[in-house]
This record gives sequence, structure tokens and C-alpha cells, in this order.
Amino acid sequence: MMALIKHQLPLSICSKAAVLGSNLCACAAMLAALFSGSTMPQLVAHDMTQHIARINYMVPVIFGFGTRALLTHELAAVNALNPFIVSDRGVVGAGLLEKITPYLPKRFDVFLDTELNPTEAAACRGALAYRDGRHDCILGLGGGAAMDLAKAIAILVHNPAPLWHYSNRYSSPKPYHDIPPLWLLPTTAGTGSEVGRSAVIVFDNGIKAGIRCPDITKAAICDPDLSLSLPPRMTAATGLDAISHAIETFCSPAINPPADAIAADALQRLLTYLPIAVADGSDRVARWHCLMGSMQAALAFQKGLGAVHAMAHSLGALGFHHGSLNAILLPHVLRMNESSLGCKWGALSALCAGDDTAYGLDIIDNRSASDEHVGLPDPADRVEALNEQLGLPRRLSELGVDYKDLESISNASVQDQANRSNPKTMSALDYLKILKQAY
Repeated sequence: MMALIKHQLPLSICSKAAVLGSNLCACAAMLAALFSGSTMPQLVAHDMTQHIARINYMVPVIFGFGTRALLTHELAAVNALNPFIVSDRGVVGAGLLEKITPYLPKRFDVFLDTELNPTEAAACRGALAYRDGRHDCILGLGGGAAMDLAKAIAILVHNPAPLWHYSNRYSSPKPYHDIPPLWLLPTTAGTGSEVGRSAVIVFDNGIKAGIRCPDITKAAICDPDLSLSLPPRMTAATGLDAISHAIETFCSPAINPPADAIAADALQRLLTYLPIAVADGSDRVARWHCLMGSMQAALAFQKGLGAVHAMAHSLGALGFHHGSLNAILLPHVLRMNESSLGCKWGALSALCAGDDTAYGLDIIDNRSASDEHVGLPDPADRVEALNEQLGLPRRLSELGVDYKDLESISNASVQDQANRSNPKTMSALDYLKILKQAY
């Protein structure tokens, strides 16, 4: 069955039903309480009017096995006859391009200059190739790198370089306009770039940062069939990227109850089905849930990420794989943040144990963890055990990170936008401590 998910309008008010809406069991219990006249579960304990929530889900999502066939309709709706496909050699080598070509016009070109971490230089080359080929739309087919590169190319097609001027790290980011129609088709379950509000790029100045572009994608076409051939190691690494999105979103101190609920559902989905997908990549149910969890976690992380991504972005600028970095760093960041999480630590422990009653906890007040969660899994230990189960690296040194770079990485991490939404205020020394522990 196909799911058509559209979150296009910003929400200024969210009801308790919306807060719990991503969890069917909790939603059913809530509705039963409403109709019986029972007291609603208390989600927060203090005056929420003291906080501002910004809740924007902008990208329509078409989700389900076989949804790639809807490309024909999507392209015809805008009279697109000459697509420009942004992908990579691994995707093409795996035969995934052939899975979508039956649904494309006869004329199209494929751009394969996608690196492990997409670059500004590649985006400039792609925009030039788009214009030279007189293309009329863009398809991003691949993992996060290909999809983010597709977004960056779309921005540069009709907007002047340098790309850095549109970055959220630029002193005054410039507006862009006249974006060609863009569709994103993920082949991994990790980055969630198909619904992410930014394109993360390594710029010519060596900084890895985002370009805020929440409204340029016409639709995300999420077909789990495109992830069936992903090798176990890459399934594991990209899956830990999605798990880190869910956990960092849930832990962020920003106020966004729908994001908390979506992140919680994504985390339980991924913890359950990622090991199955790694063990048997042909398991369609596991692949469906992993792709859904990845997409959910990315929808939610508009709320904000944290120290894991601040460091992963800084390390990624040196060429290391994002998901593998997140897997290594996440347990260390969780331990650093524990004292700043209050009741959320208990809620996170409950989620790691598969207990969806965590929705009833106060996840805004910064209070001590409840005694009722004593004995539940330590979230950091749970992530480390999962990494070991999936065969992921445990140390940065295993990836080839140079010890002498740790100090500069810690300084760069403080400047990263993800640092702003970490539960604990982090200094360069805090980052250096984590990096040394993880090395």
C-alpha cells in the first residue's frame, strides 16, 4: 500500500492529538480517554506559553513499494521532458538507475560527480551541465550526498555563484529564486535528505555546512525497493545516521512536541528493524520500516540536532563517512549530555527498551530522571551494543582520523549550527574531550 504524506503548511497550534499522532497506540488511548471523559495524560508540567514553537513540514512524501512508477505522472504534471539526474557511480553500478528509467522520458542525462561528501565545485559543474543540456527538471537519486548535491545544483541553475553565499554560515545568506522542478528518490535509509530542510555541502573554503532550502523539493518519492540492494555495512552506517537524528532531535531543548513524537516513533522503528535489514537486506518489511524511520527522523530534526552532528560535519569536511562518524560519536555525546537532559534521559531509556509510554513523561521541564525508569537500558550503552552487533567501527582512528586534527575539529564544532541546539552548552574543550574519548 502506498502512503501519500503531505505536510505543506506551517502549524501554529498543535493539539494533544497532533502531539501523539505518530504513535497509533498512544493516539487510540488518548481518543478513548477523550470519549470516556477521563483525564488526559499530562504531557508537560509548566506554562508552554513561555516558549515559541516553529513547526514546518514542507515536502510532500509519496511512500511505498513501487512509488517510483509515479515519476511519470509527476513529470507530466509540469510538462518536464528532459530530466537531469544527479546520482553516483555506486547507485548506477547497483542497477538502480534502470529501476526508474521506464518511468522517464526518452531524453535525459545523468550526472555522476557525487563524492562521499558533496562539494561546491561539483554543484557548479552540475549547474553548468544542466544549462548546457537545456534540461527542465532535476531528479536526485541516491543517498544523502546525491540528494544534497541535487539541491545545490538546483539552487545554482538560475542563481549566481558562489554557493557559499547561500549557506547558513554566511554572514547574510542571500535569497535564491527560480528553482527548477526537483524530485528526490532515496536509495539509503539514513540521511533523510529527501525531506531535510537543508543541503549539506563542503564549500570551497573547506567548511561543511548547510544551505537552508526547505521548500524547493516538489516531492520525495520513497520507494523501499530502491534500498533492497544496499550492502550490510552501508545499511548499518546509514541506519545509525537516522538513529542519531532521532535521538538528537528528541534530546534537543527546543519546543516542538510533534517532532518529539515523530522522533520517538522513528527511534523505536529503527531499533527494531535495522538489525533485521542488516542481516537480510531482502527483507521487504524491514526495509520499509527503515526507510520510514529515516524519513520520520529527518522530518523531526527541523527541531534541531546537537553535538554529534556538530562534530560529524566538521569531520565530514575532511572526507569521512557521515553515518560511521555518528555511530562512533553518539554514545560519547549521550554521556556528556546526560546531566542536562533531566526527565528526557528516562524517556529515552524507555524508548530504547521499546516502551512507548514515554510519551506521557514531561519532556520539557529540565528535572531529574524519574525513579520509575531505573533498570531500563542506558541509552549510550544501547547504542554501543547496537554498533557492535552491526559490526560498525568503535573508534575514530579506525576511520583514519588523524589525532593531530582533533583540536581544529573541536574548534570548528563550536561554530557549527548543530551546536546551538545541543542540550548542554558545549565548549571547544568539551568537544576535544569527546573526540579524544572516541579516538
